[in-house]
Amino acid sequence: MIIQHILTPERTLSGVLGVSKKKTLEFIAETLSKEVPVINASELFEALVTREHLGTTGVGNGVALPHCRFKACPEPTGLFIRLEEPIDFDSIDRSPVDLVFALIVPDGDNQQHLEILQSLAERFSAQNILDQLRGAPDAMNLFEIITADSPLTGS
Repeated sequence: MIIQHILTPERTLSGVLGVSKKKTLEFIAETLSKEVPVINASELFEALVTREHLGTTGVGNGVALPHCRFKACPEPTGLFIRLEEPIDFDSIDRSPVDLVFALIVPDGDNQQHLEILQSLAERFSAQNILDQLRGAPDAMNLFEIITADSPLTGS
């Protein structure tokens, strides 16, 4: 599965205090810049905000998939966080968000960007996966669920 190639246990976090959409995007940028030192946190934050202005990445069912192309990104990179409390993310279904998967890809990596987003959308559209993610006791379990080759229950 594609997700296994872009996400690490270190970039899978549980119990993150999101507070707001802006604060969550700042947290994503700061965390990814610590994990991938060539990424500048403030520039990444601006890229994520710019992408959000094009249309919300809150896809519904409590899930947001903030993403952008970023020149300094050496390879597709993911960060998955389960928020302590749901936040308003301007989601298409107006539901608050508690599961956030951020995706940063290099500039010009259009096809791979679309393939990864499709894989994420499929994973997050399975209610059984959402239930497992919300019920996981810790970040390692979150990582195992999100990177599993196929849904852990059903299909």
